[in-house]
Amino acid sequence: MEDRDLQKYFKSIVDQDRCAVVICNLSHEIIYMNPAAVERYAKRGGAALVGQSLLNCHNAQSGEQIGKVIAWFSQSADHNIVYTFRNEKENKDVYMVALRDEDGTLIGYYEKHEYREAETCALYDFS
Repeated sequence: MEDRDLQKYFKSIVDQDRCAVVICNLSHEIIYMNPAAVERYAKRGGAALVGQSLLNCHNAQSGEQIGKVIAWFSQSADHNIVYTFRNEKENKDVYMVALRDEDGTLIGYYEKHEYREAETCALYDFS
């Protein structure tokens, strides 16, 4: 299967994720938001945030931390994930994850949310 054929599968994986996924290039421009992100950030503009700077959505201290993470990602192709935040209210941990091309060159990043609450639906519940 060719890479371009795989793209629709990878996009579908991201689009089906129940967690918000916001993908940025190295200029901090939001280049993609999955449907969960569009819904989560609707009050801030939702889909209209695509093409905008992620830094506009953060305070100066957060922007500085984002810059430090990008610098660390740039140091080595082995530097790919950083724990950045604990949200007690939503019982989740937040990470920044490096995005790299096939040669290992850093091309962007995204924020990964991992909720820690146990699933409440029954196994294989098709209803």
